[in-house]
Amino acid sequence: MSERWQYKVHEIKPGFLGAIKAPQIEESLQTLGLQGWELVNVVHLSAMVPTLLFLKRRA
Repeated sequence: MSERWQYKVHEIKPGFLGAIKAPQIEESLQTLGLQGWELVNVVHLSAMVPTLLFLKRRA
């Protein structure tokens, strides 16, 4: 039997002038980790666009 996975894309919206603070990302990752999500990849294209966190967990 093969493993099954769930996938999630979580957005971190930029703050004032496009700033994203590490504590905001850490808080999101802590919360998601407690729900069983594992970070797979991060995409940050520019300051005024949300940072995308790609996560997975066993279904």
